[in-house]
Amino acid sequence: MSRQYKVRWASVAEQDITQIVDYIAVDSVKNAISLFRKIRKEVNSLTMFPKRCRVVPELQAIGIDFYRELILRPYRIIFRMEEDAVFVVGVFDGRRNLEDILLERLVYYRTEQ
Repeated sequence: MSRQYKVRWASVAEQDITQIVDYIAVDSVKNAISLFRKIRKEVNSLTMFPKRCRVVPELQAIGIDFYRELILRPYRIIFRMEEDAVFVVGVFDGRRNLEDILLERLVYYRTEQ
């Protein structure tokens, strides 16, 4: 019998989706809604077999191997597995450099405190 995970979203990951959808909606509300639904559907598929997704290579290279990614081109949906949940921590445009994005976030959150 397969184990089923809950899907939980970090607030910053929800903000990522909002920004992506808002950007696309400027040109096409229909495309923005379609992308939003596609991302939600793909993420919800993580309730079963989330280990099918690869470990994030940029993080694995520095010894961090507990973050995985679901690819929905051009987006990278980064998550970690917890005991009974998949916790989505970010949705990024795969054409951007992941290290730059993470550095921006670290600097931003450090200045917010």
